[in-house]
Amino acid sequence: MRLITAVIFSAALLFGARAFAATPVAATPPMGWNSWNFFADKVSDADVRAAADALVSSGMRDAGYVYVNIDDGWQGVRDANGVIQPNAHFPDMKALADYIHARGLKLGLYSSPGSKTCGGYTGSLGHETQDAHRYADWGVDYLKYDLCSYIQDVMQAQAPRDPDRQMQLMIGAYRRMHAALKATDRPIVFSLCQYGWDAPWEWATGTDIGGNLWRTTGDITPEWDRIYAIATQQAGLAAYAGPGHWNDPDMLEVGNGKLTPAENRAHFSWWAMLAAPLLAGNDLAHMTPATRAILTQRVVIAIDQDPLGQQATRAYADGEIEVWTRPLQGGALALAIFNVGSDRHAGSHPMHLSLSRLGLKSGQPAHDLWSNQVVTLVEGMPIAMQRHDVMLLRIDAPVAALPPR
Repeated sequence: MRLITAVIFSAALLFGARAFAATPVAATPPMGWNSWNFFADKVSDADVRAAADALVSSGMRDAGYVYVNIDDGWQGVRDANGVIQPNAHFPDMKALADYIHARGLKLGLYSSPGSKTCGGYTGSLGHETQDAHRYADWGVDYLKYDLCSYIQDVMQAQAPRDPDRQMQLMIGAYRRMHAALKATDRPIVFSLCQYGWDAPWEWATGTDIGGNLWRTTGDITPEWDRIYAIATQQAGLAAYAGPGHWNDPDMLEVGNGKLTPAENRAHFSWWAMLAAPLLAGNDLAHMTPATRAILTQRVVIAIDQDPLGQQATRAYADGEIEVWTRPLQGGALALAIFNVGSDRHAGSHPMHLSLSRLGLKSGQPAHDLWSNQVVTLVEGMPIAMQRHDVMLLRIDAPVAALPPR
């Protein structure tokens, strides 16, 4: 009986391993938390454990947030054999990974192809294979690879006046780390962070580079103007996103700075429409109930995680209003209406929705995902919302307008 049980258990493990290996990495946009926006490089083992615990206790893990990503500031020096060591704030990276994995979560780390990271810590230049195997041994599931000092160390040093050659050198850096990660036989999400330079969406998905996501812009900050600027720069990039490869407009600032409740809601909705990675950047252990409610709004998360993986496009912009649409699995449609007015009086008068510009028939029902109400969409209907807010709608059976005779 024990032999039969052992055989069944072994077969189950083998089947599970094969099923896991067959599951594509980042089939939907990665969800989790990143330490940088709140802790910068002052992060510690205790901070990361607290974040992991908060992901569980807040319900965020069960809503899909599984990656616990340590950004810059964990690195120490290399030993006599060149093996990277964590610094004193991270006394045992393997034990930290085990702690995170035991809670049904995954561990992410940060490095740079240069000699130093953005914060001046030890980078991976010349140690790509060594570092990749070190990460795999620790149990790392995600790597953010930030260009940083590689610009000066290699790109400008070797090709000071040759942009084409600099681009080749940059792509080569990501190609080397991808090969090193692949050689570990561990599925590790590969996040390219090079600020959208040289249109990474055009080259980062190649099998020799293997990018699962790539930054499309410079860094985000917790101000509406910056969030709006980044969001609008995603127009025109929808064709490059899909299962396993995503445009990355940077981490979430929900709950940070002086963003209003409306701005937090609009920010989260926009990233969901963009099929963007949802990487919370706030202090999870001390977030307000309002912040938690936004981050765990499952019907909005479902838009981001829709299996079709098709990024939203901007349907039209008119004055204070921007309207974006996103096709969903099964023929459904997500429709986001943003009030982007810049002055404090924006939103004091209703805006009007043009269904004809969307190619939709008047009179169809839609589900308002933030108010949890069913609304009937009609041509020219007034939309009243405060400045920098959003109306996010799901239309399960959109009906196209008949073309004029």
